[in-house]
Amino acid sequence: MTDIQNIQNVSDCVPLYLPHSLYLKPLAKMTISVSLPVNKTGKSISHLDVMEKLSAALKPDKFFVLKASKSTLEFIRFEAELEDRKKLRSATSRLDGATLRLSGFSESFRVRAVEAKDDFPTRHDWDSFFRDASNMDEMKAGERPDTIHLTHLPIRWFCPRHMENEENVKPSESIFKRIFEKFGSVRIVDIPVCDPYRNKMNADINGMKTFSYEHGVLFEAYVQFDEYVGFVRAMDDFRGMKLVRKFVDKTQAININVTFDKTKHLSDAQILRRERVRKRLIQKAQTEEEEREKKKKDELERQERERSEITFFI
Repeated sequence: MTDIQNIQNVSDCVPLYLPHSLYLKPLAKMTISVSLPVNKTGKSISHLDVMEKLSAALKPDKFFVLKASKSTLEFIRFEAELEDRKKLRSATSRLDGATLRLSGFSESFRVRAVEAKDDFPTRHDWDSFFRDASNMDEMKAGERPDTIHLTHLPIRWFCPRHMENEENVKPSESIFKRIFEKFGSVRIVDIPVCDPYRNKMNADINGMKTFSYEHGVLFEAYVQFDEYVGFVRAMDDFRGMKLVRKFVDKTQAININVTFDKTKHLSDAQILRRERVRKRLIQKAQTEEEEREKKKKDELERQERERSEITFFI
């Protein structure tokens, strides 16, 4: 499930890369917990019924996303999202402390609602991680806070426009690099799905942390900045945002994941290891192809000899 959403409100979108109509839009997420009364009747509690009551309590606003994330005998927890962040505070206040009445139950269901906690890494998170990591050398690229890892990116939003409707299309590393150059000088980018040999490499170097090579819809990518300031600017701009793509007839959005790389993926040592493995894989593929061609040729020669022998015998 790619979770690509069609959105209507674009008033709060900020440009990311206009040549590809890419924007960033503030997230408006909340967490809702509905306490369940002691169920002595054994009657099941429908998540759908509870969601309908929550939607009614939120009016005149509407949920953009509402789905159950956890259910116990004591409570049901929902992840919710509005389309407009400006309405988040008032919507949360309206729900928090509200009570719901469901048919078949004499007791009310109490609601608690809070703005969802932002798990986006802070400057303290990455600074402390690299400061305390004994296996990192801050003098080396990839072993300091300079590399961003992004996942859940739609492939067709990052490929050349004339190829968007083609089958088996891949994202463009050059386009991806240009997008991030607005934040600062980019040393290197890496999109694992663009490398046909990457899924044959060991997990400790292939960089494929989230999606399988065959997924075909979403991809993950790494971007490394020459300077710390570029890394910080990019992280600050993506914090609390979703990715938006404007089309002629619609606008779509998707929640992506952005964090700092802790694996030295774009360190010189790891890049060199991948290049060495890639060369071996290429050589192996060439050898196997030559062997297949040789077997094919030998088989054709054998068939030709058999035909000649049959013709001579006749």
